[in-house]
Amino acid sequence: MAAQHATSDELAALLKPQIGFRRLLLVGTGALTVTHLPFWVNWIKECYPDVEVRVMLTPSATRFVTVDALTALTGRPVTVDSWTRLPSWPAPHLELADWPDAILVHPAGLHFLARLALGLADTPLQLALQLTPAVIGIAPALPPGHAHGPAAAAHLKTLAGDHRIVVGPTEPAVSATTGEEHDGGVTPVPTMLRLMQQRAEARHDAGR
Repeated sequence: MAAQHATSDELAALLKPQIGFRRLLLVGTGALTVTHLPFWVNWIKECYPDVEVRVMLTPSATRFVTVDALTALTGRPVTVDSWTRLPSWPAPHLELADWPDAILVHPAGLHFLARLALGLADTPLQLALQLTPAVIGIAPALPPGHAHGPAAAAHLKTLAGDHRIVVGPTEPAVSATTGEEHDGGVTPVPTMLRLMQQRAEARHDAGR
């Protein structure tokens, strides 16, 4: 049987999926692949010029990317997920919960996943994620050997049971530490946006 090839329209849908989000909160955590976040910010701005993007970093993410660089790319202040480092809003967690149509955590490190799954609302973002009605995309970035570990599996199962949350499948990746391939690599942003749009449509159809 002859191999089937994607049409140009199908390829375009994969590389630049159609989305209905107009306000996107993009979150980077302390996994090494957060170094790709500036690229993805530029990609989103180029592909979706009508989408308003805010970026938030966990404190550990600032080891790998800088607030100043991402602020320059987004054209608006980038915030750090800390009660002491956010602007003095009356209730920053409520603003974070209410503003976005969609929230994408890319990458989501194992520590972040565990805190979210356990409901440890000890930072503005973690509290907002417990409250928000927005679609939440989680793109795990797992250390070698942890993709099928019992802790990671349990936390991912818990998150997948939340109708607001779509968990991206991990992909093969080469570890920067070991130099060996493992299966805990982060799902690319276009794939995550497509999955998030599908979840948003399914929630709409279900009246959620």
